[in-house]
Amino acid sequence: MSDSKNAARSTILEVARDAGVSKTSVSRYLGGERERLSATLQGRIGQSIARLGYRPNQMARGLKGGRSRLLGMVVADIRNPFSVDVLHGVEQACRERGFSLLVCNTDNDPAQEREHLALLAAYRVEGLVVNAAGRPSDELVALAEQGTPLVLLDRTLGAFEADVVGLDNARVIDTAVDHLLERGYRHLLYVSEPPEAASSRQARLLRFHERRAQGDFDGEVYVQDPHAGETREATLRKTLATFVNGADERPRALLCANGNVTLAVAHALRALDVTLGETGLLGIDELDWCALAGPGITTLAQPTEAIGRAAVDSLLRRLDENPRHAPSRRTDFVARLIPRGSTQRPRRREPADGCSR
Repeated sequence: MSDSKNAARSTILEVARDAGVSKTSVSRYLGGERERLSATLQGRIGQSIARLGYRPNQMARGLKGGRSRLLGMVVADIRNPFSVDVLHGVEQACRERGFSLLVCNTDNDPAQEREHLALLAAYRVEGLVVNAAGRPSDELVALAEQGTPLVLLDRTLGAFEADVVGLDNARVIDTAVDHLLERGYRHLLYVSEPPEAASSRQARLLRFHERRAQGDFDGEVYVQDPHAGETREATLRKTLATFVNGADERPRALLCANGNVTLAVAHALRALDVTLGETGLLGIDELDWCALAGPGITTLAQPTEAIGRAAVDSLLRRLDENPRHAPSRRTDFVARLIPRGSTQRPRRREPADGCSR
């Protein structure tokens, strides 16, 4: 008999018999109550499950016990490296706590977000991590009103009440600007994707304007047009060329609002044959290639693993609370500066023997 047939026929009762324990003990092991069992019992049950190839029917268990052991995650753009890294943290935390994770990608489309939320509600998810595409939809409001715990990831939704886990966006801009000023750059260009769809982009842009108003540097802002199509890259190159070659002789630097922008700007600067360091470049979000590009690109790394785990912790706290409609909580993390050559201005060479040439 094949292993697949054994797995299909194995039952929780057979696991109990094989391990020499009660059916209740197996249920506790599978249901997130392992701490109530001794280490010896846990070991025997785990070995029997592996030996028999037993796989619990999570949907059936949810219908019977009123809990699905499912959490849902709605991601605005699953191609974004930030989303991928946070997703890993969420999945790891779910697995450790005995939950399975359903993930839906919206491509920043509110219509797709509504469809995915309706689907997740049909699967009776016990909680949702939402990286929202825009305004709170009727489906999201309905889930909240039904008492489904929700955590907003990175982006808030106006007056919509929910726990929020993300980055301290004002502080990340302060850290970036302070680093660039310390390195001697005095004319900064902030490059961002459209801020309207994401509160985190809005907060970063607002803080940049506030810092510029303090008068420590000259600042400009360029917002990429998502509808520019084939002209988008050409427009970005033209904008960067104008900035880099400006009449102002004060040292210049580019501050990129996220990883997608950093990649686009790095490509454009390479096409323009710009020397990094002479023109500074700092990106928010650490990407694998940043250490390898030119002299290395200075970044502000988000603790994505911790952010993902914190989102799950927040959901599970909500599940345990009675009532669940306690005041919403916000958990902000701090980015870590990783300085590299892209913000290291070249030293001027001193004439030999103090003589000018």
